[in-house]
Amino acid sequence: MRQAIEDRIGASHGPSHGTAAEPGRTLSDAPTPGLRVGPHAVLLHEGDPARRIMELVEGAVMLTKLLPDGRRQVVELLGPGDVFGLACGDVYVCSAETLTASVVVAHERGALERDGALAARLLRCFESQLCTLHAHALVLGRMSALERVAFFLLRLMPEGRQEERRDTRLDGSVHIAMTRQEIADFLGLTLETVSRAFSELKRRGLVALLRADEVRIRDRDSMERLAGAA
Repeated sequence: MRQAIEDRIGASHGPSHGTAAEPGRTLSDAPTPGLRVGPHAVLLHEGDPARRIMELVEGAVMLTKLLPDGRRQVVELLGPGDVFGLACGDVYVCSAETLTASVVVAHERGALERDGALAARLLRCFESQLCTLHAHALVLGRMSALERVAFFLLRLMPEGRQEERRDTRLDGSVHIAMTRQEIADFLGLTLETVSRAFSELKRRGLVALLRADEVRIRDRDSMERLAGAA
């Protein structure tokens, strides 16, 4: 049975760019508090005892929940600076899995009571993420499939590049670290619907599908109008 990485790491006291544990050692033996893990590593399991708050230093993580029939919903996508590990009572409310190679830091929950500065910093992170969740709820509740995929692609664009190239039509490519099925689970769509939406965006000349994991946004203004983000 898979063991969540959270079960094998110790507490930390602040972000640090650590290295992966050496072969034959568990991550709790790693010499630094910032732990580097590979893509598609399970960090937390939904329903497990909630002992730590996790902080993402590098990479990308998705949070998921399972329905009783086995269907999965990707409820949140996280990037550097985001935190996760919320609890309902004493257990984690979501599972967490890395999408790319990542560096994570674990904070013991008791540390938040002892360190007011740490607690305040993590609270600011959670507040920002809550705003993002509100926007995602609007996407799921009011947008068409095509609009959802356009919104998703725009969200992947680095903020600096968005501002830097605001007046240009060719905005470069974005890397997609998710499978089409994972995108479908995030957007509340079927795999087939996501594939059709990508094809339609390509047909309209809004994007170029370079590879399965890379898309070039050719007309960001039109994409923003489609996604209601202008």
